[in-house]
Amino acid sequence: MAESHDLGKKGEEIAAGYLKKKGYRIVRRNWRSGKTEIDIIAETNEVIVFIEVKTRSAGFMEDPKSAINREKQRVLVFAADNFIKWNRIDKESRFDVVTVIMNDDKPEIDHIEAAFYPSLK
Repeated sequence: MAESHDLGKKGEEIAAGYLKKKGYRIVRRNWRSGKTEIDIIAETNEVIVFIEVKTRSAGFMEDPKSAINREKQRVLVFAADNFIKWNRIDKESRFDVVTVIMNDDKPEIDHIEAAFYPSLK
């Protein structure tokens, strides 16, 4: 457990640095609403972005994006809705996914903008 937790934290650090270089402002990291955690909340001038980061070791057989199933999406949408209400955010919102594949020499980063759309069903 500790090794995968460390890998996930390292992936989140890499993702946050990547997003900053792309011009995003990091608002919060590891924000919790109940049992749900949003890895990164960032914004641009136009939109607030809720970002799920999935990190895997090179050679891991499963595509990291497949870990974000409909139930995971539903709880992320619910948590994001809470964040928007509690902080009185008046911007469009979006859900992105950043996958980080850890290779020995350089991580592979894939940023999927608007990876899914809000649905509480």
